[in-house]
Amino acid sequence: MRRELTWKQYRAIDLTLLGIALAIFEFIIVRAANWWFPGQPFTVSLAAAITSIVYMRWGSWGGIHAVEAGVIFCYFSGATGQQFLIYCLGNLVSLLAVLLLKAFGKERVRTGHLSLIFPLLVQVLMQAGRAAAALALGAEPANAVGFFTTDSLSLLFTFVIIWIARKLDGVYEDQKHYLLRIHAEKE
Repeated sequence: MRRELTWKQYRAIDLTLLGIALAIFEFIIVRAANWWFPGQPFTVSLAAAITSIVYMRWGSWGGIHAVEAGVIFCYFSGATGQQFLIYCLGNLVSLLAVLLLKAFGKERVRTGHLSLIFPLLVQVLMQAGRAAAALALGAEPANAVGFFTTDSLSLLFTFVIIWIARKLDGVYEDQKHYLLRIHAEKE
């Protein structure tokens, strides 16, 4: 007898797998940067790319991955408690991008001109959130600008990853829409 997954089980498995992928990639990126490029004024992260995919697939549940990316980056970078707050709370500001999905509809954002604007928005909101959190915790305005300049390479990686994800069936798609579409194709 074949047991089918419930909607909640499917979502939990999917969110867990995406969280594991994010953890592995962020760990590798941080370790590689510390090993090969210590002292470089830039950083690369897949936080915005993976979080954008999760927002598209599951909506606000992506906030979990936004915070997770901050925790992993900080932990493996040897960050202070204040830096943990800055990155975790800052990344969580990207939840505002979900409003774009609600306003225009996930399918319209996914397939239209907004498809690459959306991950840009996620990235910029993460950077702005980090800058705002740093300012709130007493950082100088010149230091807050660094959250935008040092993370600029991540934007390129985010665009490439989302461009590829858009081409893969069901990856950059609302999962309810995807499952209904697959079910309809089977019948």
